[in-house]
Amino acid sequence: MWLKVVCRQVAMDERPPSQPRAPWPLIEICESSLAKELPAGSSVVTWIWVLREDGLAQVWVGVDAGKQAHHAAAVDVSGRVLWSTRVANDQQAIAELVGRVGADDEVVWAVDLVGCETALLRAMLALAGQQTVYIPGRTVKTMSAGFAGEAKTDARDAVVIANTARMRHDFLPVETPTELIARLALLVAHRADLVEDWVRTVNRLRRLMLGISPVLERALTFTNVATLILISGYQTPEQIRAAGRNQIVAHLRRHRAVNATKVADQALAAAAEQDLTLPGQDTAAALAGELASHLLQLHRRMRDTDKAIEAAFNDHPQAGIIRSLPDMGALAAAEFIVAVGDLSTFASPDHLAAYAGLAPVARDSGKRVANLRRPQRYNRRLRHVFYMSSLSTLRMNGPNRDYYQRKHGEGRKHQQALIALARRRVDVLWALLRDNRCFQLQPPAPSTPG
Repeated sequence: MWLKVVCRQVAMDERPPSQPRAPWPLIEICESSLAKELPAGSSVVTWIWVLREDGLAQVWVGVDAGKQAHHAAAVDVSGRVLWSTRVANDQQAIAELVGRVGADDEVVWAVDLVGCETALLRAMLALAGQQTVYIPGRTVKTMSAGFAGEAKTDARDAVVIANTARMRHDFLPVETPTELIARLALLVAHRADLVEDWVRTVNRLRRLMLGISPVLERALTFTNVATLILISGYQTPEQIRAAGRNQIVAHLRRHRAVNATKVADQALAAAAEQDLTLPGQDTAAALAGELASHLLQLHRRMRDTDKAIEAAFNDHPQAGIIRSLPDMGALAAAEFIVAVGDLSTFASPDHLAAYAGLAPVARDSGKRVANLRRPQRYNRRLRHVFYMSSLSTLRMNGPNRDYYQRKHGEGRKHQQALIALARRRVDVLWALLRDNRCFQLQPPAPSTPG
């Protein structure tokens, strides 16, 4: 039996005690009193509880997150808005927001972002012992169409988030990351930003070199460190011919370039095929030299970041188990830890495979049955980890390559066979982490009952 109760406007310290809480009579309230803004700097609020037979109130709070401020809205079991307010993204304002609901009540908080924007909010909710779930933005957008109105406001989104959490109970809880996982997440994200900058700068450099000498642009590999060292000193065909082979090789070796002789010969052969100076060549050459120097700095930063990731990952208690899986490098293992967090969140390897997008989903209708398709909602980072590590195992003989070839022999295409291998590796890694043992080619002997 549910009772809806509204009490008079009272100060925070005048709220009725929760223990003992006797059943109160049903009091009907008007619609206009259901959504009131909390005045700035005020400790007075209209409290509304939905009581259950066990004396606890059940409330769902949706938070539409932002960088400078969030908008929070609370709903009861019937979906009625209890309150809706905007809160600044600082400790004092969030503490007042958390204090709006009773510490002894059953409250579910729902957020649509789990990045840096909600880091302070999630930390304070965890400190207060509040339950928090994550609702993806795509789900919020889809659910918005099921509610009245077409407006797009923070207040409406917060109500949609709260009602979505009220109606669905299959969202993953938001766990406060440990210091190790938080450090790995920051390092992995930083490396991803460096890689994006690397790819963008390489494309800009290739375009500049194309305006200087198309032959030189085709002959050199601009992801090679030796090529970048060459371009940082010599950009045009005239400069390369004037420097000569010995000077270029000495320049490359002075900067510890690998295959200095080979790169010098390739550059000289390409420079010999063009003696025409193109318009704007001097400006393009100066910009190309700056980009090449910037790429060399990015390469050093990525290398240092890789070392920091490996050093941080080695502190994980199951680092050796994860690394024991063939071709599971430090970066891939760190991305796995960041994406999965606590493995106990997933009840089985099937759930983990579905989260990684490696388990097909059914698409049946009427007489059309047994139709499977690729999932659309999954963790891209986790799928990338298993896909790329599976691809790396094909370089050497072993059980991974044998399984891939068997699937390929059954008529699967390359990508299908590779996904099947990645799915198998999910099962293997799950078993290793469950049993807390490292990977070995020979299966362990079955334990005999004592």
